[in-house]
Amino acid sequence: MSANQFSSGDVIADRRADYARMLAESGDHAAAAELFEQALEIAPDWTAGWLLAGEAHQKAGAREAAIAAFEQVMKRDRQGLFGASLKLAALGATPAPDAPPSAYVEGLFDDYADRFEISLVEKLNYSVPAKLFALVQSHGPFDLTVDLGCGTGLFGVEIASDTARLEGFDLSANMLAKAGEKGIYHHLGQADLSRTDADTSLFSEDRPRHRADLVSAADVLMYLGNLDVPFALADELLKPRGLFAFSVEDAGSSTDGFVLQQSLRYAHTQSYIETLLASHGFDLVALSRTDIRMDAGKPVHGILFLARKRA
Repeated sequence: MSANQFSSGDVIADRRADYARMLAESGDHAAAAELFEQALEIAPDWTAGWLLAGEAHQKAGAREAAIAAFEQVMKRDRQGLFGASLKLAALGATPAPDAPPSAYVEGLFDDYADRFEISLVEKLNYSVPAKLFALVQSHGPFDLTVDLGCGTGLFGVEIASDTARLEGFDLSANMLAKAGEKGIYHHLGQADLSRTDADTSLFSEDRPRHRADLVSAADVLMYLGNLDVPFALADELLKPRGLFAFSVEDAGSSTDGFVLQQSLRYAHTQSYIETLLASHGFDLVALSRTDIRMDAGKPVHGILFLARKRA
């Protein structure tokens, strides 16, 4: 998202917001929230200001005030760029959506692209690409791998020497640019895995249906709740007997198929995934429970799956 969205357009309001940010950085979230509210009295239509106020109220433990602020964001942000629907759901104010707004996810990763690998791999001990490759390696080499939600190409680096052709698709143009710098993908394209019309990006005269013998989705499905669309896309991409390798965050014993977490990522149950695989014509080959990264100093538990498309 552009920097000017974090300016109200009013010098006095911006000055109060700057002080509020300093207070928030020092840990005084209640005082920060009060100053953000004062800025909003001056600039009441400042969408990003309502977001900042809501986050400050939330960190200060003022749930109702946070909900009210995020509702103001919802009224002004029709595209969902600021992800207020997720924030409201995480506070228990509304049901969790089946998927976050595409504009929110795209903006999140466009902003994150330059520091993605340092943050995730070096600081958060991210391990999914290597662990997922270990799950599929004995089934290779592959003629064609389609890497869904390829990001900066971390799984691509793992699989590149074991596949004759590698295609990557992601929602974020900035992430795709970083993946392109690695020089390992034969094709890169933008695709939204939450949309049923994503196949218009994935398929063309040169890239027909049922072309891949491996489809991967490393650490991308946790940004979606309902997984019907990406599983259907994997089915369309794969040849008969092709492999689908992917990861999810583990929802454990939840009675729901998927849950929205405070991290604003989704976790999925093993039973939900197995049911979905069967309904889309896949047989489970292997699964592995493992820690996939650190978050706030604690390990995030995940499940890696390997499934085979029926002939």
